[in-house]
Order: sequence, then structure tokens, then C-alpha cells
Amino acid sequence: MKEEINVRYSRQISIPEIGEKGQEKLRNGKVMIVGCGALGSMVAMQLSGCGVGTIGISDFDTIEISNLQRQFFFKDNEAGKLKSLILEKRMKELNPEVQITRFDSLTTEKIAKKIFKDYDFIVDATDNPESKLMIGKICKELKIPCCIGGVKDFSGQIITFKPEDKRFEEYFGDTEQGGFLPCSLGGVAGPAAALCASVQSAEVMKFLTKSGETLTGKLFHFDLLNCRFKVYEL
Repeated sequence: MKEEINVRYSRQISIPEIGEKGQEKLRNGKVMIVGCGALGSMVAMQLSGCGVGTIGISDFDTIEISNLQRQFFFKDNEAGKLKSLILEKRMKELNPEVQITRFDSLTTEKIAKKIFKDYDFIVDATDNPESKLMIGKICKELKIPCCIGGVKDFSGQIITFKPEDKRFEEYFGDTEQGGFLPCSLGGVAGPAAALCASVQSAEVMKFLTKSGETLTGKLFHFDLLNCRFKVYEL
């Protein structure tokens, strides 16, 4: 089994900051992803590929043809099916070793309090400020770190919160119109969503392996249209 693991993750284990010890930490990691759209589906597949051992995915929505421009793991003939159901299938096809728990419902505050406590890290991949506000709040209460991301047009932004950090609303306001970019308020370019999700996946990997520097106390903003990238100290 160890030989099979070394083959599957050989290019990743070769990274000095990960190695075999880091790979084992990924295998023992438990990550919850809220939302299975453009961000969540990409994060779920990347974390499955890198060998995170336990992954929870949550979404109540179904696949629409308009999703396929940026949600690359769904197919045209799967329109109308649950995103979480199809994403679970793709994750298992990519890496059968990953343990997946699926939640086919809207993640309300009550549900979040119940399911988040079983995970080491929460990834917000929702498309509305209200959900981001709720996720930040519950993670703060449960003392669980989380990464929140949002995209619009060709731009996006990502921030990671540790339990001791300020709350989400202290940075972005406490209303549904908070300053974090949601997909639902405008168009979204596929590459922007993919980049945002990739940064979120990297945040998870760094947290679990205790390597590098995460975006805690910082906001990473990118603008692919004008090739601008900036990390703001908060």
C-alpha cells in the first residue's frame, strides 16, 4: 500500500515542504467544502487528487447548462442532476481512496453547527455574501479555520481565517451586501473561478501540512483582465 501511495503522489512527495510526512498529514486531514459550483467542484477535485483523506461536500443545487462554462467536472447530459451527487462520482473516479461525505441540502446555520465540528478546515465556495457571513461566524464559534473566496468577471479574492482572527463581518460588513465578491451578482470567467479555487486548495494544503504561509490576516486580490495581483495586509 505504501508503494502505491508513493507512486500516486510521487510528484507531490518530491516537494520539500510536503514529503512523506506531509502526505500523511494530508491523508489524515478532514476538509468540508460548502458549495459544489465553480469554486467548490474545483477545490473538491484538487483536494481529492492531492490525497486529503476525508472530504465533505455540501450543495442543494442542480446542474444547469449555464454552469458548464466554468464548472468543468459536469457534463451536458447531466443537467438537472444534483451537483453534489455528480461531484462525488467524479471525486471517486479520480481517487477511490478518499472518504467522501455528501450533504444534499442548503447549509443553514443550524446544519453548519452540526457538521462543521467534524472537520479540521472549512472551505467556503458559496456565491452569496449571506452564506459567507454565516460560515465565518460558525467557524469562529467552533474554533475551526476557514478559507473564503469569491469571484466576479475576471477578478477574485481570497482570505483565510483562523479562530483567533477578526470575524468576517469586521472586514466586510454584517449585511447581505457585504464587500466580498459573489458569483451571483455578475458574470464569471472560467479561468477566474479556477484560479480562485486553486488558491483555496493551496491554503488547505499549507494548513494541513503546516508549511508555507497562509492568507491569514491578508486578502489576496487578482484581476486577470489586467494581469494585476495584490496581497493586502488587513
